[in-house]
Amino acid sequence: MSEPEDTGKAETAGARRAGDGPGEKEKKARRILHVDMDAFYASIEQRDFPGKYAGEPIAVGGDPPKGVVKAASYEARPHGVRSAQPAVEADRQCPGLIFVPPRMEVYQEESRRIREILHRYTDIIEPLSLDEAYLDVTDPKKGPPSGTLIARRIREEIYEETGLTASAGVGPSKFVAKVATGQGKPDGLTVIRPEDQLDFIAGLPIGDFHGIGPVTEEKMQEIGIETGADLQETSEKTLRRRFGKRGGHFKRLAMGEDDRPVKPDRERKSVGAERTFSEDISEPKEMLSRLEPIAGRVSSRLGSAGPEGTPVRGRTVTLKLKSHDHEVSTRQTTLRRAVRSEEDLMRLAERLLGRPHPPEEPVRLLGLSVSSLTGRKEGGEQLELDFD
Repeated sequence: MSEPEDTGKAETAGARRAGDGPGEKEKKARRILHVDMDAFYASIEQRDFPGKYAGEPIAVGGDPPKGVVKAASYEARPHGVRSAQPAVEADRQCPGLIFVPPRMEVYQEESRRIREILHRYTDIIEPLSLDEAYLDVTDPKKGPPSGTLIARRIREEIYEETGLTASAGVGPSKFVAKVATGQGKPDGLTVIRPEDQLDFIAGLPIGDFHGIGPVTEEKMQEIGIETGADLQETSEKTLRRRFGKRGGHFKRLAMGEDDRPVKPDRERKSVGAERTFSEDISEPKEMLSRLEPIAGRVSSRLGSAGPEGTPVRGRTVTLKLKSHDHEVSTRQTTLRRAVRSEEDLMRLAERLLGRPHPPEEPVRLLGLSVSSLTGRKEGGEQLELDFD
């Protein structure tokens, strides 16, 4: 696996040796890594079945007409194929697209192997999903105190031991490190030094900011905020007046003020995912279709949400609905048998969506979460549905 300067995945200008300089300021700066596997599910399928899938546009997920894409290979992405997309739409956009059924147990095992590699360098690891994690390597377990060199070694070891590529971002905060990772995908490394982060943030599209989805992005653009530089120049008072408390959060991110710690093996009370849509959804069938990738994401996160990345299950499932006028409602059920699989979550989501009746108003956001978490696999029967 080549280094970024050899593959064209350039490390950010002026930031090639983050953490290596002798300055006191650099020595004290946090070194946060964000590691994200490249097209994880699809890359595993291409590795395991090279004769069928190597170099081919593939989509892991259900077949048309009802299926949903969970992951797309990089050969499929130039055609507009993406995760959470209806399979019928992906099939139309990419002639010759190959649909591959997911093998979640295989993906979970590969995630465990990758997690072992990460633990060679630090125990301060915050997993986000099976294929993504934050690391704090300010004081690493081995190797030099250099975020850049550690990120290089991690990527090399992942490739040597699994045959899979990973992209990484290095920065002084979780926000900067995560956005930096996306700058170098696939198979890239982007490093942002503390003194370069404000310039880096200034050049970001506003949609790249944490917590800014399509609806908020549109509202930002209405008041002339298109980039990080625009956000830096906008007063916090203006942002709070327009976006409430979130406005202060956006301003702090724009100014490089993100001191959120990497939380290793945090005891989670719930695991969830949600998505805001650019247009209202009024048909229950379409809502159910849009919930499928959300359920898949929740299932994936449950697969690594316990201590040391172990899987957990939950007994309480909550469906979140936000209407076009921002009114939020939830529907909830509690079970005797804890669940984790996407199939169980979709079955429950379908029941929650239809009881006591389908949503009467169009929705702009759908979310699904699981709480009352346990690491044990339990038997038993389901309780009656109990709605909030």
